[in-house]
Amino acid sequence: MVALKTLLFTVIAPGILLVLIPFLLAWPNIGKFSIESPLVSQLGWVLVSLGSSIYFWCAFNFTFFGKGTPAPIAPPKTLVIRGLYRFVRNPMYVGAAFILFGETLLFSSFLVFGYAVLRMLVWHRFVVSYEEPRLRARFGESYERYCQSVPRWLPRVSRG
Repeated sequence: MVALKTLLFTVIAPGILLVLIPFLLAWPNIGKFSIESPLVSQLGWVLVSLGSSIYFWCAFNFTFFGKGTPAPIAPPKTLVIRGLYRFVRNPMYVGAAFILFGETLLFSSFLVFGYAVLRMLVWHRFVVSYEEPRLRARFGESYERYCQSVPRWLPRVSRG
């Protein structure tokens, strides 16, 4: 049942935010102008593929190890700190940003780029003002330790 809820959430939220809206923003100009470089298009597909893989890996961990969904209304019952969550606290949003920036290249769209930047700002605000306080209240000291050892957005680069 949790897997079905995750699938439903994925179709609705990321489906709208990461597929439908960028397509609609780019639609009026598709075919009118483009960056004439197969390398740019290939990089766009790499970013979309990488971002999608990140999202699905994280959703899998939420569903099968956290016993919850990516949806804020049905979050994991246990703190998920495995997989990509060992490197950053919000890899699902990082993956979503890769998708949006990949679509920026695929659609050659400044509107999609602006939307990607706006989404990142909105996600940051949502994480800081909603998700993190809820996680602190729910998981207490274990979440505090996690926050101290794992950065929010960018993985630490170790010197060594």
